[in-house]
Amino acid sequence: MKIFAIFGDPVSHSRSPLMHNSVFQALHVNASYIRVHLTDGTKLKETFFSLSLSGANVTVPHKEAAFRACDEVRGFAKKIGVVNTLINENGRLIGYNTDADGFMFAIRDFLHVKTILLIGAGGTAKALANKFIDEGLHVTVLNRSKGRLSYFEDLGLTCKTYEDIETKEYDLIVNTTSAGLKDDSYPAPLEILKPLLQKTKYSADVIYGKTTPFLKLSKELGLTCKDGADMLLGQGVLANELFTEHTLDKNDIEKVMQESFLY
Repeated sequence: MKIFAIFGDPVSHSRSPLMHNSVFQALHVNASYIRVHLTDGTKLKETFFSLSLSGANVTVPHKEAAFRACDEVRGFAKKIGVVNTLINENGRLIGYNTDADGFMFAIRDFLHVKTILLIGAGGTAKALANKFIDEGLHVTVLNRSKGRLSYFEDLGLTCKTYEDIETKEYDLIVNTTSAGLKDDSYPAPLEILKPLLQKTKYSADVIYGKTTPFLKLSKELGLTCKDGADMLLGQGVLANELFTEHTLDKNDIEKVMQESFLY
């Protein structure tokens, strides 16, 4: 039996085991998927091989550590320096990123989006920023401090901190931070966040499984909004294709995973 896992801190909330195990069971794949709570990202590669894993997903805060741990990085992940899917290929750790395509899947019914404000400057923000650039969208990145914004400045994006962000209109605001996952915090101070949301059409949070303060405020302001469930589904389908070496029909994977959200 092949064993797959999700690495993260925290990781107890993850729906990934239910999603992937549902596919393995329904489509008769001899495999199992577990959670691994990892606090030290530098131990990722060592832990991966000590558990004899065939593959894994990586969630916050280890996606950049996963990139560094790989023997080879392929596709979009190589461009952005962020890995969320790992494959054991003959004893070599191969890295991929399915987050960005998963997010585009999630917002496919958000119409006429041209301008986007990304809140946060971590691995997920890097993936989405690069994808949005590829899609020809105009992106602004907002982060607490200036230090982590240099990556986005090098991409030619507009970068702002709490001190210099202007209240202007965006089509979509995305929270890529973990704010609201373990607490009731906002991804930016309320006096900054609320006026921005009042001028936007759509909002999305990469967190799923709870209504974060960011999403709660979005709904109170009448925005069309989504949590991270659809993004999770989209990236999960792509990751499962990698886990099963493209031997399963993508539509079958999506159908089973979608049904697992009802459990």
